Amino acid sequence: MSLQIGVIGGSVCTPEFQSIAYRVGYLVAQAGAVLVCGGLGGVMEQACRGAKDAGGTTVGIIPSLNPGDANPHVDVVIPTGFGLARNVLVVRASDAVIAVDGYIGTLSEIAFALNEGRTVVGIGSWRLEEERISNGRYVHASSPEEAVEIALEEARRRRDSYKSGERNLT
Repeated sequence: MSLQIGVIGGSVCTPEFQSIAYRVGYLVAQAGAVLVCGGLGGVMEQACRGAKDAGGTTVGIIPSLNPGDANPHVDVVIPTGFGLARNVLVVRASDAVIAVDGYIGTLSEIAFALNEGRTVVGIGSWRLEEERISNGRYVHASSPEEAVEIALEEARRRRDSYKSGERNLT
């Protein structure tokens, strides 16, 4: 089973963050992982575009019920009708999460991920006080390469802990 790496970030972003998101998506797919995101524009679209250019698979868990709302680079569209509550599903479908830039919706996904015990790797994203994080791990990366490397390592560690029976799958 492929690792699943969540890529989260704003539905609107600067050209600099578009480039970073594209590179993250490309590297995730190049490593053989599935890219999971919220399926809309901005960071999500650029990450999906990068993943598709690398021959990867993308999953978009969208907030509406209309599959046509997904960006054109999403392979598997999961329409939820949940609005921003779909952020929980993006996190739960991901073995590790990479946050690129982002606004308040991204912050909610970061919080969900940490509460779920996931590692979140931030690139130009929110600054959090490490001592206030009681579950999960929040790491800052300086490049897409570093972010993907950390996320893949953490995703493998998470999967290995399931295989060894350390984690309850429910």
